Amino acid sequence: MNVIELRQYRMRPGRTGELVELFEREFVEPQEAAGMTVLGQFRDLDDPHRFVWLRGFADMTARGRALPTFYDGPVWAAHRDRARATMADSSDARLLRPLGAVALPRHRPPVGAPPPDRFVAVTLWSFRDALPDAEPQMREKVVPLFGPSALALASLDADNNFPRLPVRTGDGHVAVITRHPGEDDYRAVRASIVLPEGIPEPAVLRLAPTPRSLLR
Repeated sequence: MNVIELRQYRMRPGRTGELVELFEREFVEPQEAAGMTVLGQFRDLDDPHRFVWLRGFADMTARGRALPTFYDGPVWAAHRDRARATMADSSDARLLRPLGAVALPRHRPPVGAPPPDRFVAVTLWSFRDALPDAEPQMREKVVPLFGPSALALASLDADNNFPRLPVRTGDGHVAVITRHPGEDDYRAVRASIVLPEGIPEPAVLRLAPTPRSLLR
């Protein structure tokens, strides 16, 4: 899995739960049948009107095949109007690449499962044009501070081969995704981390996994 999308949707007031229910019932398996992996779906604990999710592809060629297969297919045609009606904006998307192996649980809970009592953090740096210089230090000195199970990603410099869905460019991001039994555990881990000199303080997305999220 060499390409990962991080997508953040601005939701219409009161409709995040509606999209979560629709997404998990109708969109997970059909996307995976089209050739992608739905990695995680989350509610934003700081913004009830934001839905965050990730999906992965083997490479950009696979992305270029999988997205038209799904978005031109019968499942999206049947449910797109209802999905779109829940969203105020769906254009905030980043193309990322893993900085190490991507290890995921094999079991996805079924439709109707309860949400897990878990906490996920996306720790996010934006280096913009300085990413090539910052990446070696991030990879060697910063990412290991978050533990062996952290999923580390960096911006992917590639042309968007499915322009119907825009992606952000120029951010020069490094994202470290960590999973915790609860937010207190995350805070303890984060408090123990001393960033090397010259590495700025990151932004953090505080996330609650939805019932069928693999990342949890």
